[in-house]
Amino acid sequence: MTSPADASSAARPSRRSLIAGATAGAAALAVTAATPSVAAPSAGTTTPRAAAAPGAAPGSDWEACLTAARAILVRDGNDRDLVPRYREILLEKGLPRTRVAPRKVLVVGAGPAGLTAARLLHEAGHTVTVIEANGNRVGGRIKTFRAGGHEKSDPPFADPKQYAEAGAMRIPDSHPLVTGLMAGLGLKTRRFHLVDVDAEGRPANRTWIHVNGVRMRRADYAAKPQAVNRSFGVPAAYENTPASQIVRDAFAPVRAEIEGKEGTALVEGWATVLQRYGHFSMFRYMTEVAKLDERTVDLIGTVENMTSRLHLAFLHSFIGASLISPATSFFELPDGTATLADAMYAQVKELVHLDRRATRISHTEDGVSVETVSEGRGGPVVRETFTGDRAIITVPFSGLRHIPVTPALSYGKRRAITEVHYDAATKVLLEFSRRWWEFDEADWKRELEAVRPGLYEAYRLGKAPADGSLLGAHPSVPRGHIPPDQRVHYAACRATARNQPEAAGVIGGGSVTDSANRFMYQPSHPVEGSAGGVLLASYSWADDALKWDSLDDDERYPRTLGGVQDVYGQRVEVFYTGVGRTQSWMRDPYAYGEASVLLPGQHTELFPDVRTPEGPLHFAGCHTSIKPAWIEGALESAVRAALEVHGA
Repeated sequence: MTSPADASSAARPSRRSLIAGATAGAAALAVTAATPSVAAPSAGTTTPRAAAAPGAAPGSDWEACLTAARAILVRDGNDRDLVPRYREILLEKGLPRTRVAPRKVLVVGAGPAGLTAARLLHEAGHTVTVIEANGNRVGGRIKTFRAGGHEKSDPPFADPKQYAEAGAMRIPDSHPLVTGLMAGLGLKTRRFHLVDVDAEGRPANRTWIHVNGVRMRRADYAAKPQAVNRSFGVPAAYENTPASQIVRDAFAPVRAEIEGKEGTALVEGWATVLQRYGHFSMFRYMTEVAKLDERTVDLIGTVENMTSRLHLAFLHSFIGASLISPATSFFELPDGTATLADAMYAQVKELVHLDRRATRISHTEDGVSVETVSEGRGGPVVRETFTGDRAIITVPFSGLRHIPVTPALSYGKRRAITEVHYDAATKVLLEFSRRWWEFDEADWKRELEAVRPGLYEAYRLGKAPADGSLLGAHPSVPRGHIPPDQRVHYAACRATARNQPEAAGVIGGGSVTDSANRFMYQPSHPVEGSAGGVLLASYSWADDALKWDSLDDDERYPRTLGGVQDVYGQRVEVFYTGVGRTQSWMRDPYAYGEASVLLPGQHTELFPDVRTPEGPLHFAGCHTSIKPAWIEGALESAVRAALEVHGA
């Protein structure tokens, strides 16, 4: 029976329903304002198709859908798989022989795409110059907080052996180019535990879900999700279904368009998905297609990390779920992902000019000119101009927006540069002198009693001081990193609850909370020679990340520690070294955002223009693939752009 309050609530339009209605209204206006042009199927299409799939969004040009579908699958215009050829070029034979005379090539940006394209073209006999704005390092969003490396950094943590990832931290085994590249460079890898494991390496699912005041182990939630689900007020039909299963069931009708298909049929299946759902946000899909109520959407948004991206393209989340299955294994690089950037840089170091930010690009039929300026670190500001026959631009479009290009690029390219959406992502990392997340209760009792007798019981009963006096109190914590005023700040931001949950007892994996911290990841492996570890104490995206970005770096650490205490208990404070590191990709002056996470409609409206060459200008970077934020996408784009320049 529905209460009057419930009826009143149901009658009122919510913010989300208004947004969804506005989107649908805009689509309806587009239908009446213009008749979209529908291209004929490509030469590789064998089955005649209607111009639009049932329920297709207005403006979903079939040819644009095919273009995006082929980009998702990495296929050529005849629907042939390009990955074997790309692997051969990248890892074995290099670029094919060509009759085109060697060219003078400028590569703007020394991320994985720029470094890879530069190596391939250099080995093929071209004269290559790489221009990188950063005066300290290469690698783009491959960034490790560490000592040493090609950037010669000082130790970022109290323990100089410790390191942590500011950017790329895991590599799927389903990405053949990057896994092959790491093997070819002789880099060692080890498993990254996306799900926590026990001491024998078996999945344990003992990390926490802590939402709406309910704390539950993931394994317990999977077996009996009622407590968490009911806290969101979901309908009875979903009380006993874990959020991940609700998402899988919701995606099932879309998966049916592609599962079991190969070749052209698979390309057309993806094109149908793009045409039918390309203009849907995640929220609109979940409510209009999957017919989920808003409370169930809130549940899966919170537990499955979709809340901050509900307004973004449904396709972004669906593509990610389709290309990386639950059975995917992940790997990491000992000593950090930046060791991959080290190895790539070593191959082309003599070609790279650091501290040269592109400020203007000019191009004619005869060549390209790139004007640059230095940051002037420790010296005068320097201007330098580089010239070449061709250029590969790997700068994110959010950065390219600030670089004048003359003569003007095509309207489609300029529109893509202006409108492609870049998302925010922010990490806050905290160092601890012991890996307390691996402890059982016996470990906790031993270590806390080493601080002072009776402290274990004081924490258990919620009677330990909360004034910051126990911050870094364990004998293993290096002295000198926690001044008195810092203790005051940490006491002010302490955990909101004093209850002490049982020991986490986990290796790797991550916990989720509805606090500002959102997601926390434990390191999968210890650092050799160190008893401590660095916790990814907060990992957030989109609007969640922007709320951290408004805070100064030093202000983030006490707030983050308080969020960790809410999930794991107050007692973790005794191992905190007072040292943290944080990365805001939206505030990064070289990245201009975490990655291109497209809005509804942008896969078909903008993507066909994203990577199209413009005269002597070619475009690479993960934003020119449909694997944004993945190294694999950057490598795919690098091989493609190198082939374009090489003239093969």
